[in-house]
Amino acid sequence: MADQETHRVSVVVVPLPGQGHLNQLLHLSRLISSYGVPVHYVAPAAHTRQAKARVQGWDPLAVSNIHFHEFSLPSYETPPPNPNDPMKFPSQIIPLFNASLKLREPIYALLRSLSSTTRRLVVIHDSVISYVIQDVRLVPNAESYCFHSISAFTLYASIWEQEGKPRALLEPELLGILDYLPSNDGCIPEEVIEFVKLQMDSMPNTSSGNLYNSCRAIEGPFLDLLAKAKHAFSDRQWVIGPFNPVVITNEGKKRHYCLDWLDKQASNSVIFVSFGSTTTISDETAMEIAIGLEKSEQKFIWVLRDADTGAVFEGEIRRVQFPEGFEERIEGRGIIVRDWAPQLDILGHSSTGGFMSHCGWNSCMESISMGVPMAAWPMHSDQPRNAVLIEKVHKIGLLVRDWSQRDELVTSTAVENAVRRLMDSAEGKETRQRAQELSKLVKESVMEGGASRLEMDSFIAHIRR
Repeated sequence: MADQETHRVSVVVVPLPGQGHLNQLLHLSRLISSYGVPVHYVAPAAHTRQAKARVQGWDPLAVSNIHFHEFSLPSYETPPPNPNDPMKFPSQIIPLFNASLKLREPIYALLRSLSSTTRRLVVIHDSVISYVIQDVRLVPNAESYCFHSISAFTLYASIWEQEGKPRALLEPELLGILDYLPSNDGCIPEEVIEFVKLQMDSMPNTSSGNLYNSCRAIEGPFLDLLAKAKHAFSDRQWVIGPFNPVVITNEGKKRHYCLDWLDKQASNSVIFVSFGSTTTISDETAMEIAIGLEKSEQKFIWVLRDADTGAVFEGEIRRVQFPEGFEERIEGRGIIVRDWAPQLDILGHSSTGGFMSHCGWNSCMESISMGVPMAAWPMHSDQPRNAVLIEKVHKIGLLVRDWSQRDELVTSTAVENAVRRLMDSAEGKETRQRAQELSKLVKESVMEGGASRLEMDSFIAHIRR
C-alpha cells in the first residue's frame, strides 16, 4: 500500500535561491515527506548545499523521501554587500535572482521526466520564482501551488493598498491596524520591483491553490480577507505553518558553542541580537549597538555577520571595529558570533528572553513559535509590515526604531532603552507573557487535531485525491 501511495503523487518544490525562501521550503519538504510522499527539491547546487547546511531541528540527510536536484546557473556577478548603502535591501544578490531565471528549461525537462513516474505531479513554487515553472501547464498530469514566503498580513496589506484602501468591508479593529501601515518607500529597489512583477505576470492562470507558512492563531482575520480578495490566483488556500519544528531536540547533533554558554545562564536572561541573512549594518551602527548593549547591563548573544552574497560560501568576513576594550569588558556577559548561528536552537533555549530582530518572516515565525518577545528593527522588504503585526496586532514586541526614521542613525541610547524595556521592565514582562501565550496556541495548532495539522492533512488528501 505504501508503494502505491508513493506513486500516486510526487511533489516538486521550487524555492527562490535566497536563505529565507530556501529554508521555509526545505522545512515544508520535510513535512510533506513525513506523509510518505516523495519530494523533489530543486535549486542551484550551492544553494541546495546552503539549505542543507543551515537547516535546524532535523537532519535532511535522514529523510530518504526528499530528492535533491542540483542545477547549475550561468556565471553571474557576486559583489560584496555594501554596509554603507542607505537602502538596506541586499542588492548584491540581485544578479543571482536574475541568473535563476535560467532554471526554466531544466525545470521543465525535470517535470516532463517525473510526469511519467507518477499519476499526479504537484509543483509547489515560491511566488517570486513563478517564471521558471510557467511551463507546468504543458505537462498534462501536473498542477501548481503557489507558496507565499511572506506573512498573510503583509500580502493583504499590499492588495488593500493596490485596491485603493477600501474601508467598507473591514471590521473597525482591522481598519485601525491597517491605518498603522508604514510607507513602502525604501523597502525594495526598482530592479527588484521589476523582478517581482515578472514573477506575478508569469504566475500560471491554472494555479490550484495558495500555501502559507502561518497559522490562524497568528493571522486568522487576514487569512480570511485574503481568501475573499480578488487577487487570488485560486480560491483554495492551506495555512499549514509554522513549518519549522516547534520543539527543539539536540539528540545526535553537534552543538554550537553559544548553546553551551546559554546553558549556564538564568531563564529568560539573555537577549539574542541578529538581523538575518540579508542585512549588513555599517561600522557606525555596529558601534552604537555595542555601546547600547554594554550600557544595558543585560546578557546577550549578538550575531554580527554580513549579509549573504550570491556565492554564499565565498568572501571574507568583515571585522567591525568596536569601542576600545569592549570585548574584554563584556566577557562573561555577552557573546559575539561572527559565523552562522543556530537561530532556532537559540530562540528555543530557556535562557533566551528576547530577540532584537529585523523581522523577516522566518525570524518572526521562529520567535513566535518559541514564545520569545521581539525588539523590532525592520530593515527592508516586508519587514516594516511584519513589525506592525508583532507590535500592534499581537503586542508581543516593541520598536527599536520606527520605519519613518529609517534614514536616521539608531543611537546607543535607543538600543540601550529597547533592551532594558524588553528584558528588565514590567512592560517587557507583560510582552513576554503574551508571546508565551501565543506560542502555546501556535504549538497546539501543529499537534494532532490542531488547525494547522488539519489543514496539512487536508492538503495531502487533496493532492492524493
